[in-house]
Amino acid sequence: MTDQQFPNTPNTQNLLWQEIQRGESKVLELKSQLPQGEQIAKTVIAFANGSGGKLVIGVNDDLTLVGIGGLDIFELQDEVASIIHSSCHPSLVPEMYIENVNGYELLVIEVFRSPLMPYYLKSKGRDSGTYVRIGASNRPASPEHIQSLELQRLNLSYDEQLNLSINFDSLDLTPLTQRFEKMGKTLDHEKLSNLKLIGSEGGKLFPSHGLLILLGHYEHVETKCALFKGTTMTVFLDKKEYTNDLFSQLESAELFIQNHLKLKVEILGLQSTQTPEIPTAAIREVLINAYVHRDYSNFGRDIKIGIYDDALNVVSPGGLPNGLTTEDIQQGRSEIRNRVIARVFKELNYIEQWGSGIARVKQLCTDAKLPTPKVTETGDSMDWLILRDPDFVDMRNDGISDGISDEISDGINDGINDGVNIPEKQSQLLDLIRNNPESSIPDYAQKMDVGTATIERYLKWLKGHKCIVRHGAKKDGYWEVLV
Repeated sequence: MTDQQFPNTPNTQNLLWQEIQRGESKVLELKSQLPQGEQIAKTVIAFANGSGGKLVIGVNDDLTLVGIGGLDIFELQDEVASIIHSSCHPSLVPEMYIENVNGYELLVIEVFRSPLMPYYLKSKGRDSGTYVRIGASNRPASPEHIQSLELQRLNLSYDEQLNLSINFDSLDLTPLTQRFEKMGKTLDHEKLSNLKLIGSEGGKLFPSHGLLILLGHYEHVETKCALFKGTTMTVFLDKKEYTNDLFSQLESAELFIQNHLKLKVEILGLQSTQTPEIPTAAIREVLINAYVHRDYSNFGRDIKIGIYDDALNVVSPGGLPNGLTTEDIQQGRSEIRNRVIARVFKELNYIEQWGSGIARVKQLCTDAKLPTPKVTETGDSMDWLILRDPDFVDMRNDGISDGISDEISDGINDGINDGVNIPEKQSQLLDLIRNNPESSIPDYAQKMDVGTATIERYLKWLKGHKCIVRHGAKKDGYWEVLV
């Protein structure tokens, strides 16, 4: 007996059958019969403007096979080729073939990603006739998306382009120069130019979009964080919006998340170990991924972080760039949408290896005995979902951790910090002081999302353990980090 004798008997070894069983997607469209001319053209254009894909004729909506019946194969192929040639610009030549799956003949129109983007319907023109693939549907491309396709054709990224409406000399580079100084590096004009943070036009210096994004100059360079009651967005318990430079946003978002996650505290002798329910390194990796890879050319959206009773959710605007699929990124393939931003993050050691982030997050969560995190392309966004452990006991809410720092402080010789494990919150404040030694207590409190009294208590601990020292008056002085 063969599959030819029993149609629809699954041959699980057939790759096309396996693709069909996963259903329609960014790279697959299924039809029971040949669509109308414009519908074929839209699908072919959307595939060509994205990751490529296959239009398979002879499959019902319920994923059962019906084949192309008694239609003349060669006439069918000629008809499709004629529609594409007359409807699409620039010219597209997909591969067309018949594949026999479980005794049914299916027509496959396979489109490959092409470098001449944007592709569009001749009848509608570029501005109205450009289509892109969002999930399993074809949608008209926005002006921003069309611009992005044009930059991809020229092998350029949005953040490399200069903003000629802003004078470079008017910008305060302090948030960025401090980061470089902390790494022992100098951010001079040569370095700015090499990193494509600035460029010259008509003998004048202008900032790139990348520099303005890093400085938080644009309104849409924003992070919105929210804590919800339960597992839906119905009731807010807390929310914050961060609009300063990109690195400060990252740190503030990380602190917001950590302050609202459960915490386990263990005391060994005079030292305490604090373990968050989601590994700190995993949280930072997800946030870095969101900031480095989001679509900054879309001025109407921002990064959104939601903390629910059952999960941490991070949503970053912009689907996968340059034809990537979720399968590609799971295997470690990396395509950089924002080259300037990525270079700076790499220069400052926020990124260790390209393409290693997803694997690292998964491993960290596995080691913490958490479910495997999910990263999906949802519409025109990237969506990270890390499930929380419902059995994790929050010792912070039991009031155990509040007194630990003072308890340890009282038992250690004054003036000696050797061998002392700095608690997590004090360590976070220490990092803020390193980056902003002249900031005020209210500034530190805002960045850590705590009260000023809490900051004063952390400062007292750090001073008592000779981790910091104050120079100058309260208003115009600064902190020096000793460790």
